[in-house]
Amino acid sequence: MRVNISPMKISEGQLFETYLDSSVRIICPPELIPSPGQYTLAHARGSDSPLAVPVFFSDSAPNGFRSAPLLDSPWNPGAQLNLRGPLGRGFSIPIFARKVALIAFDESPARLRGLISIALKLDAEVVLVSDSALDDIPEAVEVQPIQAMLDIYQWADYAAFDVARENLNQLREKFGRMNQAKGPREAAVLSQSKGQILVRAPMPCGALAECGICALTIRHDWKMICKDGPVFEMKELQ
Repeated sequence: MRVNISPMKISEGQLFETYLDSSVRIICPPELIPSPGQYTLAHARGSDSPLAVPVFFSDSAPNGFRSAPLLDSPWNPGAQLNLRGPLGRGFSIPIFARKVALIAFDESPARLRGLISIALKLDAEVVLVSDSALDDIPEAVEVQPIQAMLDIYQWADYAAFDVARENLNQLREKFGRMNQAKGPREAAVLSQSKGQILVRAPMPCGALAECGICALTIRHDWKMICKDGPVFEMKELQ
């Protein structure tokens, strides 16, 4: 299933409630709801902060959506939000995928949660790989620790990763060691792209100013995570 870049909208929303994991439920028009992997920039009206906050989709919710956990957000329930989005490129699970791995390399798997229902609708087996807990996981989803990442990746025919930009090299190194341990034929198969990676970084301008804060070096070229990502094909980052 392909997720296209949605036309950007600007509108108002409201923070309806907060959860113990620092995620929030936002009420907003349907066209402001990002797809899994995309984000919407949110700024509280009357806030002293000059920067908007990138809000990632985690799960569906009545009249809006539940976000992934937010960092250092001073918002309280009832806060009126100015929203701009959806922004960036999201995940796209191939329709042929029957073994789907969702791998949160270094943090909460909440940004991958929205892919679970998509994969189950494709009648795919789903394995969530993470050392962080995620509530309300369907019983059909198997959960494994990050230690099992390489084995689950080899099992899957599609994998979605979530990793911070500063930890991307660690992920590359793990795949490099895996390829070295295999024969030439197996290593060639493992090097083929069969997934996508959400790369997290500060994105204050939301693709408006090309400020460079979210810049990522890919094969001697610069990409802006805020507009060229946040989701990249694995072959782009190998």
